Amino acid sequence: MDKTLKLKISVFVVWLFTISGIFGILSDYQEWFLSLTPLNLLVSFLAVYWLIEDVSRKLLYALSIPFFLGFITEALGVNYGLIFGSYAYGENLGYKVFGVPIMICVNWALLTIITADVAKTITKNVLLSAFIGGALMTGLDFIIEVSAPRFDFWEFENGVVPLQNYIGWLITAFVAHLGYQSFKIKTDKTISIQVFISIIVFFTVFLIY
Repeated sequence: MDKTLKLKISVFVVWLFTISGIFGILSDYQEWFLSLTPLNLLVSFLAVYWLIEDVSRKLLYALSIPFFLGFITEALGVNYGLIFGSYAYGENLGYKVFGVPIMICVNWALLTIITADVAKTITKNVLLSAFIGGALMTGLDFIIEVSAPRFDFWEFENGVVPLQNYIGWLITAFVAHLGYQSFKIKTDKTISIQVFISIIVFFTVFLIY
């Protein structure tokens, strides 16, 4: 299939799910739409993955870094209150292993890809790009944290998000970026930027409503 057509399909699907999700959650069918969150995350990941040119073992190694780093740090947080603080996941992110939804690990991989692409449009320096990517991921987490308890994604102890969470995110995301970006995966920056914007739009709506 022509790459331009694949890109158009991917962008359309990402925004279809984003806009449908917004209106669905604002409707009387909120619980049903929230239960589809794992599907929405998977669709966004597949939209980005579909346009990656270099689908090889190298890609698997690159994506395994944020995936497993995310899993380990999240498991330490959920079970021992380390890295991010004391919190627990709800039911709307799907199947869990040691209290961590598998889709959260996929989300770590997705966010690393898209923020790396955004960061690399700003600078080609790997260290600086990794820091910017980590900062962008931390910024996204800051926006998402407001809606997370309401959507039964996760909730911190006593309902308060500690500063430790954001410091932990910045450091962990920076390390994930250093590992991922070292593989120099050829991704499609356009779909990454579209997914990045769609996440911001989605959760910004729920800062208001």
